[in-house]
Amino acid sequence: MGLSKIHRALICIQVFLLFHSSLAQNSPQDYLNAHNAARAAVNVGPMQWDETVANYARNYANQRSGDCVLQHSNSNGKYGENLFKGGGGGFVFNAKDAVNAWVAEKQYYDYGSNSCAQGQQCGHYTQVVWRDSVRLGCARVQCRNNGWWFITCNYSPPGNYVGRRPY
Repeated sequence: MGLSKIHRALICIQVFLLFHSSLAQNSPQDYLNAHNAARAAVNVGPMQWDETVANYARNYANQRSGDCVLQHSNSNGKYGENLFKGGGGGFVFNAKDAVNAWVAEKQYYDYGSNSCAQGQQCGHYTQVVWRDSVRLGCARVQCRNNGWWFITCNYSPPGNYVGRRPY
């Protein structure tokens, strides 16, 4: 009987550690750190976590958890938005993976012409570093259809206005 209690205790500890390590890579601070590092690199001030924006992101992520489709939500212009999905090979994507993917588009952004290289995307990057976007909320869900990860970040106020530079 004592062995059973020890066994149950070990299982509880393992579950806690798995849950804790998952949260440790997807906390609000993890999203903020990744965003603010990219912003600091171009002398843009830091963002702050906003629970209202985060609730919007959570609601939308939960809607996408069934199909994992990279389709933007319709905030009616209230928020900017970046989407990410990844999976396969047992890899668990986290906050830093998503933000790093968006920031990797920096190589395609030309500040002088305020445009992306031909045939490339850079709008995810420009939203991350958009000077006027100062409040952030993000969410991450595992997709029920394929086990992949869907991550969304929303930005307030939104960025990426045509003809305006991000910073």
